Amino acid sequence: MSGPAARGRMLADLIAASHVITLEQVADVVAKHAARVGWLDVSLYLADVQQDILCLLTTTPGQSGDERPDLLRVEGTLAGRSFQTGGIVEGGASESGQWWVPLLNGTERLGVLRASAAPGLTLDGHAAQDLRNLAGLVALMVISKRTVSDTYARLVRRRRMNVAAEMEWRVMPPRTFATDRVLISAAMEPAYEVSGDVFDYAIADETVHLSLFDAMGHDTAAGLTANLAVAAGRNHRRAGAGLLQIAEAVDQVLLEQFDAHRFTTGLLAELDSATGLLTWTTLGHPPPVVIRKGRTALNLSGSPAPPMGTGLGVAPTLCQDQLEPGDRLLLYTDGITEARNREGREFGLEGFTHFLIQHHADGLPVPETLRRLMRHHLAYHGGQLGDDATVLLLEWSGPTPYRPARMEALAGLPEHTTSPEALPRS
Repeated sequence: MSGPAARGRMLADLIAASHVITLEQVADVVAKHAARVGWLDVSLYLADVQQDILCLLTTTPGQSGDERPDLLRVEGTLAGRSFQTGGIVEGGASESGQWWVPLLNGTERLGVLRASAAPGLTLDGHAAQDLRNLAGLVALMVISKRTVSDTYARLVRRRRMNVAAEMEWRVMPPRTFATDRVLISAAMEPAYEVSGDVFDYAIADETVHLSLFDAMGHDTAAGLTANLAVAAGRNHRRAGAGLLQIAEAVDQVLLEQFDAHRFTTGLLAELDSATGLLTWTTLGHPPPVVIRKGRTALNLSGSPAPPMGTGLGVAPTLCQDQLEPGDRLLLYTDGITEARNREGREFGLEGFTHFLIQHHADGLPVPETLRRLMRHHLAYHGGQLGDDATVLLLEWSGPTPYRPARMEALAGLPEHTTSPEALPRS
């Protein structure tokens, strides 16, 4: 057992040890250092691509060598509850003194950490903060290793991924991100066979950039088209281009590469996070939807231009709408709304927005709501999707930053991980 100084030293030693280890070594190194301050049998579980399964990270994947299960379902388990809600969850009667803690990279959900308390150690406020600190550091360690780790990719995939999906997941930003004024979250299916859908977002000062592309086809060429569109859009956006210039640049790059034989629809948007002014343009793509006050879906309207890569010479037009505090902006591809089930019925825009409104009322974190949306969407279509289905959701706080408790609830952060100093109260 040890005091604050020893716990701080443990974290410092763990940081020092993390620089030259592989992902396979992370679990053992963390367990060794955590045991010094009373947290025993620390285990790490990482979420699979579809966020249905939590997979044990061990030195030898698939061979835990003890009573720890290699796989845990997100639905119906204590580990899954921690992952879903972002809270620390106590083990059951047979797991006295055991705790599940979410692994978060900012607001991106990676998995959960399991730890058992040494005799005499209880989960008071200080101990809970110790666990949150440990989990936060572990998440950063995982992030620093995963991009160069084939072990990570093999662990979190439950079946083979096609080449287009391999490209798409590598090019996109994290599925969830937040600042003191906006929360952004995205979901995509079919996770292992996605081909032409891709989302992107970025922050520059007060401006939030959003884009969604849906390339023609369901093959590797569709993935190449979507990746090229994202790269061209980023390249010109980072050079200071506006939305219309970005759309023109993507159009030209695709024309040069594919000579009008490949194209992509797209929606490009910018939000002024200080004022809530939304500027957007659509190129053959469904317009955005706004969910207001958690109960009303508003369909924004604008004149669409042809898809990018067609070279038809029809210039897109800019649209502007004013968001209200608490509004949720939805960008989506037609694979969400137009896909039909075995009876021939579309999921539809109304079914899509109704699901989100209903779960907004349940108070679930936004990433968990989107995870459940995709589970529901897959079930509606019998587990088989004929088209990529993607949704990108942004919630705007208003000109006043989120209260800490509000951000924790929205993003699924452990309670009190945001402080008044970090997020000023309104």
